[in-house]
Amino acid sequence: MGLWFNEWVDRLLELSGLTGMTILFVTVPLAVIQGFLGIFPFSTLIFIHISALGLVNGLLMSWLSGTIAAIFVYLVCKFFFAERFQRKWGAKLHRYKKWQLYFDRYGIWVIILLRTLPIMPNNLISFMSAISPIKTSAYVWSSLLGILSHIWLFGIISSSILFPDLDITLLIGTYAMFCAVLVGIFLFSRYRDVRQRSTTDTPQTPTA
Repeated sequence: MGLWFNEWVDRLLELSGLTGMTILFVTVPLAVIQGFLGIFPFSTLIFIHISALGLVNGLLMSWLSGTIAAIFVYLVCKFFFAERFQRKWGAKLHRYKKWQLYFDRYGIWVIILLRTLPIMPNNLISFMSAISPIKTSAYVWSSLLGILSHIWLFGIISSSILFPDLDITLLIGTYAMFCAVLVGIFLFSRYRDVRQRSTTDTPQTPTA
């Protein structure tokens, strides 16, 4: 199905005659479809954006369309289809049970990781977030960062294929700094949480 869909997308773009930023009129709806159904990889849209807009603009527009899709799918599932989703997808989610526990425990950090690496389909990330105790604001921020991380990493990997003569040293260096900052914030937040729990659990010495 993925090959058929890629051919259909190419045909659609050819018939629409859209170029430049107007290509978003096609790719944003496709990103929403991908966010719901996952019938084709999101990398297809990243390739389309990079091919049509260049590396930097293509990555930025992929970030925009991916974020819009992630937020839209999450809101629709959370406020309209949460119970139906649990009934229909409950068995399939069993294989991701440990990740649901991580969702409940680590919240935004799990979303950032799953959005960055192809561990779980995008639609399941949105669905599982919708039925977890994660706040909507936290989901939005973690999706922004996670999708940015994924697209940034994909841009580094794919640029050697699409633009073999392009110097991507700056792209790699800034991504390494971005990851280092995220890891630092995560470690600090975990340390702070452990300190707070230990302070709460420590018995208070009665004063005279």
